[in-house]
Amino acid sequence: MKILIVDDEKLLVKGMKFNFEQEGYQVETAYDGEEALKLARDKNLDIIILDLMLPKIDGLTVCQKVREFSNIPIVMLTAKTEDMDKIMGLEYGADDYITKPFNILELKARVKAIMRRVTPIASPSERTKVRMGSAELDYNQRKITLGGITTDLTSKEFDLIDLLVTNPGKVYSRDNLLDLIWGYDYPGDARTVDVHIRRLREKIEPNAAEPKYLMTKWGAGYYFQDNE
Repeated sequence: MKILIVDDEKLLVKGMKFNFEQEGYQVETAYDGEEALKLARDKNLDIIILDLMLPKIDGLTVCQKVREFSNIPIVMLTAKTEDMDKIMGLEYGADDYITKPFNILELKARVKAIMRRVTPIASPSERTKVRMGSAELDYNQRKITLGGITTDLTSKEFDLIDLLVTNPGKVYSRDNLLDLIWGYDYPGDARTVDVHIRRLREKIEPNAAEPKYLMTKWGAGYYFQDNE
């Protein structure tokens, strides 16, 4: 696994680099957003750990620009504690975040959890695509084909749509989805789910303002409506 660590605190980067190399990762490092973008384009990376506050180009902008050409998992680092900073990080395409100061063991656990979700575990002889009514899920490429259109998704977006598509009509509350997709110990709140649902609608719905697939049951939660 190749990981890119981006932070302008050189001692912190050095410590993270050492710890992840001890786990067997190949580690690339960058100290500003401009360098991070170049490495994200040029290197065959598996995951990015990205600080929010960076010289030259800030972390949120880097995240947004990376999402224009890649669905590589991104973990945001932030020294800020305001909820909106965390939500904005996810809205710009991040898969997870952790607040500074953090325990390196927790960061490594988050990275491992993300890589388990995005790394295919099926053998080549097993199916990597599943058709459920009007939707086809590609577990290798983390894509969904719906209404004849194939869309790339981030790891969290794919996990969320996978759960909903494979349980059509079942209503999940925001708390249910937060526990099932992000884990019971995830420090965020239910607004994280709303952000991802909105992003999914913008990607897969013909008209995000009038969804036909990702439906809301007011006061209860979200569900997938099969229109085939």
